[in-house]
Amino acid sequence: MVIDYQKEGRVAVFTLNRPEALNAMNLESLEELSRVLINFKDDDELWVGIITGVGARAFCVGADIRSVFPQSKQTREQSWVGPPTILRGLDLWKPMIAAVNGYALGGGLEIALACDLRIASENATFGLPEVTLGLIPGWGGTQRLPRLIPQAKAAEMLFTGRAIDAKEAYRIGLVNKVVPPAQLMTVAKEMAEMVCCPAPLAVRAAKQAMIQGSSLSLGDGLELEKTLTDFLVTTEDFDEGRQAFLAKRKANFKVK
Repeated sequence: MVIDYQKEGRVAVFTLNRPEALNAMNLESLEELSRVLINFKDDDELWVGIITGVGARAFCVGADIRSVFPQSKQTREQSWVGPPTILRGLDLWKPMIAAVNGYALGGGLEIALACDLRIASENATFGLPEVTLGLIPGWGGTQRLPRLIPQAKAAEMLFTGRAIDAKEAYRIGLVNKVVPPAQLMTVAKEMAEMVCCPAPLAVRAAKQAMIQGSSLSLGDGLELEKTLTDFLVTTEDFDEGRQAFLAKRKANFKVK
């Protein structure tokens, strides 16, 4: 299995598992990632996902040059033909956490950018070196990075291909936390459990409003927010959350 997929209570853990290639993504990896992400999306018992890489050296060093780029030449005039993932083609409103355990380069950083929260090991390295190969990031890097960090810093990374360390990534707001390597998955799972505490439908609506609203005018974004709010007030989870608040007890949300 090139993607190890584990279910731990409400949390799904996706581990990129090609240590011999520093977890580079080949066609098999993309297809398997698509399959498990769709399973995660459709499983009502799973509320939050964590994606990480096997080993201590790399989260993911991007696309496997030997297999992915030749296919890109063959399909260069077509619309996106890859399997649907969080990179492109799959709308996933369940929160995703990237636990970055080493090199996150090229497509590896783009996977982390497609997540909602990023926790980095102290030895993590982030970069988009595609321009040094005569390319640009093609899995969302040119679009997501400038939306997450100051544009000047995004331009520096995109134009030079220069990598940054975890400390710099935290300073510019690319990651939420930097932790010792031995604590990475513990902290990621703690974060996942924190995200599991509120009403899951509300969390997903908040993500949808944030992501879709970022490309809308303020007026249209406010309309989207109202539409999602109007839906949430009809849910059983909203009734449960309100009753639990008034009774000063813990809510028991059921994704309904």
